[in-house]
Formats: sequence, structure tokens, C-alpha cells
Amino acid sequence: MRRRIVISGRVQGVGFRWSAATEAERLGGSGSIRNLDEGSVDAQLAGEQDAVEQFTEWLRVGPPGARVDDLEIEDLPDGDGASPGFRIR
Repeated sequence: MRRRIVISGRVQGVGFRWSAATEAERLGGSGSIRNLDEGSVDAQLAGEQDAVEQFTEWLRVGPPGARVDDLEIEDLPDGDGASPGFRIR
């Protein structure tokens, strides 16, 4: 399963990307996370459905210091050749 999630709220400058990468790796997913210019964070994760669902639920709260106001969730077609690991971009 592959999913893109855009997280809005107080999600930049609070260690959100680093914490999300740690959580994604713990769940065995691969993908990436990056800051967007308007202040939100864009995350993509590929993995087992349970892992992707757990990651999405973690993003609803984020790390201490973050305030998540909204998630925009888009399920993507499974892609071949996904890079292993999770990158902070």
C-alpha cells in the first residue's frame, strides 16, 4: 500500500520530519517526508497496509511540540521499484 499525507498545523520547526522518519522506520515502511513552502509537511509511505494505517494515525498527533490541525490523505497506486528506507528531504 502507498499513501501520501499532507499534514498542516504547527508541524515545522518541532522535529516533525525526524520523528516521523523514526516512526516510519520502526513500522518497516519506505518513503519520504519534506517541508512544503506554505508551512505544511508532505509525507509518503509505502508498506504493509497495517503499517501505513499506523503511520497515518501517528501523523494525526505527531511529536511533542507539534499541533496537527488537518491531514489530507491520498491513497496512491502501488509502485514498483520503491527505494528502501525512509528519507527526510
